[in-house]
Amino acid sequence: MSLPQSHNSPSALKTTLPVGMMILGGGISAIGALISFNRSGDGGATFGFAWLLAFLFFLSIAFGALFLVLVHHLTDAGWSVGIRRFCEHLAALLFPWLAIVFLPVALLAPKIYPWLNIDPATDNTVAAKLPVFTKPGFWLTSVVFFGIWWLLTSQLKSWSLKQDEAGTAECTHKMRFYSGWGIVAFALTVTFSGVLWMKSLQEEWYSAMHGVYFFASSAWVGLATVYMLAVWLRARGVLKGVLQDSHFYHLGVIFFAFTVFQAYIEFAQYFVVWNANMPQETFWYLQREKGSWWTVSMVLIFGHFLIPFFLLLPAKVKSNVNVVVPVCLWAWLMHALDLAFNIWPVLRPEGLSARLIILQFGTLAFVGGFLAWIFLKNFSKSAPFPQRDPRLLEAMGVNANVISDLGETNPGGAR
Repeated sequence: MSLPQSHNSPSALKTTLPVGMMILGGGISAIGALISFNRSGDGGATFGFAWLLAFLFFLSIAFGALFLVLVHHLTDAGWSVGIRRFCEHLAALLFPWLAIVFLPVALLAPKIYPWLNIDPATDNTVAAKLPVFTKPGFWLTSVVFFGIWWLLTSQLKSWSLKQDEAGTAECTHKMRFYSGWGIVAFALTVTFSGVLWMKSLQEEWYSAMHGVYFFASSAWVGLATVYMLAVWLRARGVLKGVLQDSHFYHLGVIFFAFTVFQAYIEFAQYFVVWNANMPQETFWYLQREKGSWWTVSMVLIFGHFLIPFFLLLPAKVKSNVNVVVPVCLWAWLMHALDLAFNIWPVLRPEGLSARLIILQFGTLAFVGGFLAWIFLKNFSKSAPFPQRDPRLLEAMGVNANVISDLGETNPGGAR
């Protein structure tokens, strides 16, 4: 049986929109950076916070895609074969591209993270976190994170492309091997990167749930992105015949599950902190009850959980792209707002202003356009789906007893 032929090859995917986003976002970001660096008492901190949020937003999408690739190999799933290739390309953005995006954060770290300017001898909350909470420790730990992600994503992608050529069992075994230790490395690095790059904005705050919260948020927004990409690629004919309605149902079910799980983790963090009623923990939430942050928190309660929950609850809706795609776009907005709720109150306790929103839009547009341009270029260089995966026919919904190209019956399962 021959593989499905796409009406449009990956090379036909245009990069006009990403380039436009880079131009528009780059212009806004450049103006915002000039204002931030020239403003008395700011020294680039405002620009640094806006860039940090944009970095973490797209980092979390790459994390979500990597998580799906790892789970695919660990569970030997069949349905997710069709989405695996573009998930691999999304995950591969972690290095070197997101490492490049991280450079402004690293350079502006003393302006973003107050503890880099604190003498550990005078502050126990910093001394307790040595040697990571030092300038060399911050940069070295960040290098280790990106090194692990490079090794993991490059090997998974490399062996996946080799499988297209050779189709040997070794390729499958290698990807399972890297996924085996990779899921442990993934859990540790996602947890600690969220703590180091976001939670430590207020180093005196304690929360054992924050690492899990960052993972749940990453998986949630990653699933939203994968769902929209799958819809877009099938509509353009790139994955026509590979993705069936059942694939969108499965993605919708997992998206719904992480909608609940993320909300549970975020509420659990609040519940534990508020019940313990310890000043070194509750101050974080008290600060976010002031100014317009109270309004943002109310928007997140309804927009981040209740609206997606009730829209995705019916079983038939999960494969209805006309409903789920708008929910996915809404998830992007809510995830950005959730990151802003975590990040911006440190610098702007009174709330967001129109000027900050414009600057934040610019950094998100520039980084998003840059990464989308890289993604489309890399995705166009290889087959849009695994060509010789042993579960490809199963993913396409073909019965196991198919007639092979040699005219022989294959009673043992899909080739």
